[in-house]
Amino acid sequence: MMKILTSIFLGVALMAAPAVAQNTPLRIEITEGVIELLPFAAPDFVPDTPAAAQYATQLSRVVAADLTGTGLFREIPANAYISQVSSFDAPVQFADWKAINAQALVTGGVSVSGNTLTVRFRIWDVFSDTELGTGLQFTGTTDGWRRMAHKVADQVYSRITGEGGYFDSRVVFVSESGPKDERRKRLAIMDYDGANVQYLTDSASIVLAPRFSPAGDRVLYTSYESGVPRIYVLDVGAVQRNVLPTQEGTMSFAPRFSPDGRSVVYSLARGGNTDLYLMDINSEQSRQLTNAPSIETAPSFSPDGSQIVFESDRSGTPQLYIMPVTGGEPRKISSGKGRYGTPVWSPRGDLIAFTKQSQGRFHIGVMRTDGSAERLLTASFLDEGPTWAPNGRVIMFTRETQGAQGRATLYSVDISGRNLRPVRTPDGASDPAWSPLQK
Repeated sequence: MMKILTSIFLGVALMAAPAVAQNTPLRIEITEGVIELLPFAAPDFVPDTPAAAQYATQLSRVVAADLTGTGLFREIPANAYISQVSSFDAPVQFADWKAINAQALVTGGVSVSGNTLTVRFRIWDVFSDTELGTGLQFTGTTDGWRRMAHKVADQVYSRITGEGGYFDSRVVFVSESGPKDERRKRLAIMDYDGANVQYLTDSASIVLAPRFSPAGDRVLYTSYESGVPRIYVLDVGAVQRNVLPTQEGTMSFAPRFSPDGRSVVYSLARGGNTDLYLMDINSEQSRQLTNAPSIETAPSFSPDGSQIVFESDRSGTPQLYIMPVTGGEPRKISSGKGRYGTPVWSPRGDLIAFTKQSQGRFHIGVMRTDGSAERLLTASFLDEGPTWAPNGRVIMFTRETQGAQGRATLYSVDISGRNLRPVRTPDGASDPAWSPLQK
């Protein structure tokens, strides 16, 4: 079985080890400094019914794009194929795929009945002449064919790498249009790869910092609709929203759900001071977590909900701190030169992503939860606002270009610092927040 032999961490690269014998299982080894992409083939899926023909090729192309987009896989082009897959149940001619150096093979069959679409697929380890696990099948609607392709790709990715997938997920973000001095902003949601964009609000008011609930069905965000920043919660499916009740005469912002979805941590500015508060959603009762003559903001929960990492300037410059969710004295974890902000705890619980400003440049970085092993992944005029993929392997963030014509764009990067790439959106985009995997 193809698998990663050990966990991937910062600065470590993947290299596919060559097979030493025909029946030796393929393995992916951890090495230093050199990356050899895993070559795979994904022939067009076979239409099992006439109505499936229009979906078969599209499904396989999305699967291939998902895998190559990780920076860990290399697709072998169809014009190099020796064998053709004409039937889902036909035996695989392993020798033909070995001849073109395919180490993994994905085959599929598609059927359509009415508006119901069914995808069957198999994942093959070419060098060991074996199937990875057993074949799988997904059923959905024809309108949801892209999502089914992402689900297939998640299974392929997971079986080969041993890690969880992240393709069947969505991203909520702020869509930006108009000139820089009159920027119009509205909430939007899309597939992780930029497809299927839908707008959730209009551009009548400035909106900031959307954040998904753990179930992916609600979004918290900050809006200036009332003239001052207030927190709203929006039901994504119904596109219905309501304001989160906070203290009158205050400004509330930077909200984030707890891992169980029952609480919201947020910043509240009152009397020239900004502190963190925790609200129980059912009772709508809040309690104060910090009380210091400084700005505390950008809170993020640990995956088990027991701790909060946040940004504070209590030491003179913005730095990162961790405190128990029950309150108490925070401990400072950032130690490098520069200004730190927008911390986000990894879904795995082992790392914290952040924005750092240092020597006139902005960076997206990661560090362990005790502040050690800090690593900067990017550098530009303005990089900010990281968000984690559901598997904790990829980070998405905002990059803005310089000057009067500067534009905000979404980018993603692997936690090793590799595979920096833009995420396509119809207009400018900022403040991304990655959803959990869809159910």
